This record gives sequence, structure tokens and C-alpha cells, in this order.
Amino acid sequence: MPPPRTPGTALRQQLAELRGPDTAPKALDARALAALAANPGCDRRALLDGVGVDKAKLAGALGAPSAFGMSQFAFMRGNAFEARVKADGGAELLRLVHERLDPRAEPPGSGTAPDLSAIGPEGRTARTELALREATGAGVWTLLDHPMLALDVAGSPAFLEPDAVVVHPDGGWTVVEIKSFPMLDGSADPAKVGAAARQSAVYVLALEEVAARLDPAPEVHHRILLVCPKDFSNLPAASAVDVRKQRAVTRRQLARLTRVEDIAAALPEGICFSPDLPADELMTAVEAVPATYAPECLSACELAFHCRARSRERGAVTSLGRSLRAELGSLTTVPDVLAAARGTAGDPADPAVAALRRAALLRTEALRGTPATAGAPDGREAGACR
Repeated sequence: MPPPRTPGTALRQQLAELRGPDTAPKALDARALAALAANPGCDRRALLDGVGVDKAKLAGALGAPSAFGMSQFAFMRGNAFEARVKADGGAELLRLVHERLDPRAEPPGSGTAPDLSAIGPEGRTARTELALREATGAGVWTLLDHPMLALDVAGSPAFLEPDAVVVHPDGGWTVVEIKSFPMLDGSADPAKVGAAARQSAVYVLALEEVAARLDPAPEVHHRILLVCPKDFSNLPAASAVDVRKQRAVTRRQLARLTRVEDIAAALPEGICFSPDLPADELMTAVEAVPATYAPECLSACELAFHCRARSRERGAVTSLGRSLRAELGSLTTVPDVLAAARGTAGDPADPAVAALRRAALLRTEALRGTPATAGAPDGREAGACR
């Protein structure tokens, strides 16, 4: 008789069944985690990411393929730039860290770069933690090239791979993020820098969990090093970016995520998200998990087009933007908003309803060129807007 499954193995088995028995899990990276933390109320994304579903394939199977991602040219250019930055044992990268973040330390000569290879993500995570422990007490500059870190997200482990982590001679740890967008005259696109900062904040959180297991705990620096091409060349330029704000927001938002097992427990029996299923079965499975769509999802989630279409079908106000949804209070659908503006529904004492009716009255006046009758019964005179 087989031994009973423990809660951990039971959960892994359940997640495998949801993903599809023959489907390998897709790793949850820092970019996805940063996007997930930006929309913690979306159970659909939390579950699919926790299960390891490839949302790009899922979106294609649903007939709403994703339209964002890095082009092959940009991917190759980024890899070539990263290789240049890390050449000669990372000498240039260590020099930039010393120059921008720790100029009082001893200049890096021939820093060390430990071998982090191991079998599987769990093995690489353990090897990275051992290398960090050894480098912290070594008192020399150490470069960890593509270390593997683990972070618990809604009850499911996420394995993260930063571009590099540098250990300073005093034992402090710094995250290094290498991007292929240019740094023109010492500054880069603020939107892209912000995205890199949110991604790096996830790495900082994961490093802090490793540091907490050491005694004494080393300092995880909240200023990361962002390395980009200088102007239009292939030469590296670097800037220190403070990610304390992004770290605090990400920690708070990740803590708000509903645990994956709680979301999975509420699903009907037999639900599966394998892209190989017929489209109607897949649609039923995806719609069984509540989603919280907002326009920001278009730049962060592969299922955004599918969720936008469903949100528009339901007339959800959130599809027009979170700020508008916040302004409208209890009015959650477009039909509710229009009915309140026309005076056929809604509590007149509600500030949102009163503002809508006033706006409808002003619009009527503007279209007619004459003052509208503010005292019309039920506000129908004001409701001439369409």
C-alpha cells in the first residue's frame, strides 16, 4: 500500500494536475513577480503563475495571443552586452560597483567568481547560498554570475536568477541588473529604469531571506547597480538605483496574495489549464478563476487581451482604469454609471452619482447651446447624453 501523501506532495500533485500531466512547469521569474505584485488582487494570474502555466501558450490557445516580449534581435544584443560586461572574470563590472557604490573600499584587483553549477534549481539555490556564505567571510571582492535564489510566493516557491550579485570586502551584498537599453548622457528612460528597479527589488527580497539565515546577517544593499550601454556604443555605463520604495511595495503586495492552495481549493473538479485541451474546455477552466483586469496588464501579462475582452463584455469599469474605478465608488459597471448619469438609478446622495448627473447636465447645455433645466424630474433632462 503506498504511503499517504504529505500536504506538500499533495499540493505539488494538485498543481501538476492543473498544469497538465505532460506539461513542464514554467519558472516564475522576477519580471513576472514584479508584475504580479503590481496586481495582487488577480487570483487568475496568481494561480497560473504558481502552477507554472505558460501563459503565452495559453493565450494563443484561447485565441488572444500575447503581443509583447523581447524580440530575437534585442535578446541577442542583450546577451552580447552582458558577456562584454562580465568579460575577464567580471573585472569591469567589479570596477563599476566599486566606483558607484563603494569607493572607500579597497579597489578590486583580481576578484573571485565561484562556480555555481548544480543539478536542478534546488541544487543551484543551495550552491548559491553556500557561495554567499563563503564569500561573506572571505574579505575580497566576489562576483556571483547568475546565482539562483528562492522566494516563497503565495505558498509556492519561485526560483529567481539575477544577472549578478557582488559581495563586497566588508561582506555586504549588491544586486547587479544589466539591461540593453541605452544610458544617454548619464540617464536612461525613466519608465525602463522603474521597471528594472521593481525587478531588482524582488532579488533584494530574496537575498534578504538568505541573509537572515546567516549569523551574523550580512547587509543586503538597497542601492542596486544598473548597467546599460553608454549612449549608442557597446561600452558599459552604470548608475546606482535606490530600490527601497519598490522593495517595500513589492513585499507588501506579495504578502497580500492569496495562497495558491486556497485558490485551487475553490476550483471545480477536473479543471486543467493545458494548452492542448479544446478551446471551449480551456475557456471554461480559465473563466473559473476570478481575474482583476486593468489597462496596466497589457504591458505585463500574456493573458491581458483575453481578460480585457471578458472585462468589456461584463461592462466592468476597471477595464477603463483603476483610477476611474476608485472615483466611481459603488458603481462597478458601465451600465450602472450610465444609468446613474441619466437619473434612472443610483442614490442622489452618493457623491459619485451627483457628480455624474452634474456632468451630464453640463454636457447637455454644451450640446444644445442653451442652459438645460436642472430641475427636470428624475434628472431626465440632464440625461440627454448618450
